[in-house]
Amino acid sequence: MEVAISLYLDENLSPKIAVQLRQRGIDAISVHELGLTGDTDDNHLQRAIESGRVLVSADSDFLIMVANGMNHVGIIFGNQSRLSLGDWVNRLELVCRVYQAQDMVNHIEYL
Repeated sequence: MEVAISLYLDENLSPKIAVQLRQRGIDAISVHELGLTGDTDDNHLQRAIESGRVLVSADSDFLIMVANGMNHVGIIFGNQSRLSLGDWVNRLELVCRVYQAQDMVNHIEYL
């Protein structure tokens, strides 16, 4: 089954998540791998939008941004204190295999 969602992992998540997702056939990149740690949330969200990637984060600032009317191609939000690295990988893979890219537009999925 082909995966239609590409992911952009924020810097608050381990880059190991992106590595493990790619091993499972998921198109995922990490801010760490791109050398963009320390960039603003606005820039990260804009970069995700421009690249057609769903932003994955545990940073509630992104939820505030979209609550204030910012459009996006999708956000997946989770709580780091409740999810292990394996939980992140398994749940993100499931989301990517269940949803189509158009399903995620302006949608927030909570893990």
